[in-house]
Amino acid sequence: MNFKQALSHFLPQITAEMRRQMAPPDGKLDPFYGMLHYHLGWVNETLEPVETPAGKQLRPIFTLLACRAAGGEPEKALPAAAAVELVHNFSLIHDDIEDDSNTRRGRATVWAIWGEAQAINAGDALFVLARNALLELRSQNVPLTTILEAVKHLDQTTLTLCRGQYLDMSFEQTLSVDLDAYLEMIESKTAALLACSSYLGGLIATDDPAQAEVFRQLGLASGLAFQIQDDLLGIWGDESVTGKPAGDDLRNRKKTLPVVFALNHTGHPQSARFREIYSQDALTESDVSEAIAILEAIGAKAYAEEKATFYVEQAQSALQAIDASPERKLALQEMVQFFIERVY
Repeated sequence: MNFKQALSHFLPQITAEMRRQMAPPDGKLDPFYGMLHYHLGWVNETLEPVETPAGKQLRPIFTLLACRAAGGEPEKALPAAAAVELVHNFSLIHDDIEDDSNTRRGRATVWAIWGEAQAINAGDALFVLARNALLELRSQNVPLTTILEAVKHLDQTTLTLCRGQYLDMSFEQTLSVDLDAYLEMIESKTAALLACSSYLGGLIATDDPAQAEVFRQLGLASGLAFQIQDDLLGIWGDESVTGKPAGDDLRNRKKTLPVVFALNHTGHPQSARFREIYSQDALTESDVSEAIAILEAIGAKAYAEEKATFYVEQAQSALQAIDASPERKLALQEMVQFFIERVY
């Protein structure tokens, strides 16, 4: 099974499991559950069924592929796959409030429709549903000790995720962000949940945290590569593919890896000018074009590309350490490569 085949095979199963975990207790979609279903793209603002993009769902796919590579039956890990996707969406609802984002995936955000207070409540509900989903592993005959370890690991990861969001928001008000601080932030905010996703898959297949650790390392390195590639696309991505204008992260003055590299590369003659541009409250289109040119001249783009490649190589090393047939690891190998080659 390759990565494309895995997506085709597992995504419908993941969606079905998500719907099962998020079904209203009485079977009727009330406004409370309606907010949750709206965020997932299953209903519109008036709670009528629709089909809209629901995100890449790479985290639950990672869980199932890790379980398969560890020698388990992927379907056994479906509750865990749903759990990590629910945690991811809990964080998105809260992020939208904290970032004052009115749209996500081309639609109004939950808080933009129902208000901040209700959106906070909806995000909290998704987190509770995620924990409940892990408890559903009992129906898959997963040992209680393994379930407790899974819950503990997911909770620890969620705390790390919140810390990553704290760091990201704290960077907004300063230009004094060094490369180590940036890497700590993306490891917490992005890579930690991918690491948890693959760890849970390995854990459910083996019932052994020690054997699952190599899958955590695989997810961690993959997550770092994924985020750095996202940083590159946020500046140099093709608008016709990404749906965002080139340089959009610069317009929003985000502290992505190329930007942090430039801010800290004080020995370059154009570094001061870049810092001057980024010190402004708002950037003009001329500023954005100049900033992109400076980033390329300083070597920020090349540095970020090298870093992404470095983490992909780390992920590939973790893959080699997994004792599984090439066929069972093929989809994971292609998935890791997708993280650095993707253009959206």
